[in-house]
Amino acid sequence: MPKIVAFTIDGKKCQAAAGTLLVAAAVENGVYIPTLCNYPGIPPKGACRICTVRINGRLATACTTRVLPDMEVLAITPELEEFRASVVEILFAEGNHLCPSCEKSGSCELQALGYRYRMRAPRFPYAFPKRGVEAWHPKILKDHNRCILCKRCIRGIQNAQGKSLFAFGKRGDRLVINIDPETSRDASDDLVRLAVEMCPVGAILRKGQGFDVPIGRRKFDRMQIGSDISPQGGS
Repeated sequence: MPKIVAFTIDGKKCQAAAGTLLVAAAVENGVYIPTLCNYPGIPPKGACRICTVRINGRLATACTTRVLPDMEVLAITPELEEFRASVVEILFAEGNHLCPSCEKSGSCELQALGYRYRMRAPRFPYAFPKRGVEAWHPKILKDHNRCILCKRCIRGIQNAQGKSLFAFGKRGDRLVINIDPETSRDASDDLVRLAVEMCPVGAILRKGQGFDVPIGRRKFDRMQIGSDISPQGGS
C-alpha cells in the first residue's frame, strides 16, 4: 500500500499517496489548479506554466511536482491568478484564434480559461502570424493557427510501434508541430479520435466530421472549466 501523506492547499488539509503529482492530488481533494499542457495518463511537461503554484514559498509547476509530507501549497492567490490570466492572453495574442468559427468552440480549454479569467481584449499586441493548415492527411486536419505547442499530441498519441503521430518542425519562434507522414500513415480512427479529444484547442480535427455536438450543448457552454471538480476531503 502506498504511504498516505498530509499536505495543505490554500490552507485546506489534504491527503494523497506519496509521489502523486500535485495536479492530480489537488483534484482528489476537490481543488482545481488550471493547466493546458497537462493531460491524465501522459508524462507531464510543465510547458504552459499555467499550473504554477507556490510550494513552501517557492514557485513550481503543479503538474511536474510530486506531493511530499507537510507540503504547503498556495494555488489561488491574486498574484498567481494574474499570472495565469497573462499567459492565457499571450496565447490568444500569439496565435490566430477565431473562436466563433472554430469547430472546438465550447469545448476548447483555452477559450474556457479566457472566460474564467474574464478576458476582454489582451493587453498584448496581436502577432497575427502567417501560419498554414495541413490538409494532406486522409484523416487529420492540423491547423497551425490554433496550435499552442502544448505537446500533448506528441507525448500522448503514438502508433502501434510506440512512435508519435506528430513531430516538431522548424525552430525558435517558427516552431510548429506537424503530422508525421510515416508514423501517421496507418492511424486508426480511434487514435485520430483520441488526438482530437486530447488537443486542448482546435488544432487537430477529424476530416469529414464536425459539429457532432451542437453549439450550446458543449462542455464549457454548460459549465465553467474546473467546476466539475467537487470540493471534498479535509477542512
